[in-house]
Amino acid sequence: MKGLFKPKPKTPVDFVRQTRELLVYLERVQDTRDGKRDEKMMELSKSIRELKLILYGNGESEPLAEACAQLTLEFFRENTLRLIINCLPNLNLETRKDATQVVANLQRQQVQSRLIACDYLEANIDLMDVLVLGYENADMALHYGAMLRECIRHQSVARYVLESEHMKKFFDYIQLPNFDIAADAAATFKELLTRHKSTVAEFLSKNYDWLLADMLLDRSNSAVMTRYVSSRENLRILMNLLRESSKSIQLEAFHVFKLFAANHNKPPDIVSILVANRSKLLRLFADFKTDKEDEQFEADKAQVVKEIAALEPKDNK
Repeated sequence: MKGLFKPKPKTPVDFVRQTRELLVYLERVQDTRDGKRDEKMMELSKSIRELKLILYGNGESEPLAEACAQLTLEFFRENTLRLIINCLPNLNLETRKDATQVVANLQRQQVQSRLIACDYLEANIDLMDVLVLGYENADMALHYGAMLRECIRHQSVARYVLESEHMKKFFDYIQLPNFDIAADAAATFKELLTRHKSTVAEFLSKNYDWLLADMLLDRSNSAVMTRYVSSRENLRILMNLLRESSKSIQLEAFHVFKLFAANHNKPPDIVSILVANRSKLLRLFADFKTDKEDEQFEADKAQVVKEIAALEPKDNK
């Protein structure tokens, strides 16, 4: 008789639903003194571990394609991913690792030749903001970074991150004092700039100047900077960009151009070009202003004007 009442084995869909229900509960109940909350946290750890076993197998048997497909469809049918990302800081270390691996695996799961994860992320693209900013949280950085790298496997998601203001933050993240976090951020930055060739090419053509300025102004790149500001072709490119109609392009070009002016060891051909175009440059800078008052910009502009005005032609030996 006991066999008649044997509980029915849980399906992949059941485990996803259980995970989602537990995440909703934990997001709602924030009081860590609640005894029931500890119990729910343990249930959640087990449930996420089950999701991981379904997706990766248990070491003795390979994952089943049908089970993975069912899990993937149910996972992205509702906001399970958003709940995991939001609740991750509240989970213990082992459960965070399991959750990170689940999220990573699901980015690659195809259902009828479609990447369901990509469709979901395109509709919930703000989650990328959370993942990128995760580098500012020492406890979460490596988990969010691992998730982020898997999410940017999707070209549309990578494009969003590339075109966001967050890209400039990576220059700070890769210099963080915590080596592990800095290295992880560098790995993500490299992935963003190498994975999707056409998207990256478009991004670089639009953002060449601010990327270049940030890299050249970094002290560790002083040798590269010296070589760059000794090139006549590079100077001509920057002078043309200074004449662009776009204020933002002009401003970014100025931040690189000022390196040519500030170089105390200008090659004769660089001096010749600056002297030949001196009157045009000085007229341009006389009317060159930013939209907002910026004391540093005004000081830099004044120094550039002073350097150009004082130039004398050199013999080009």
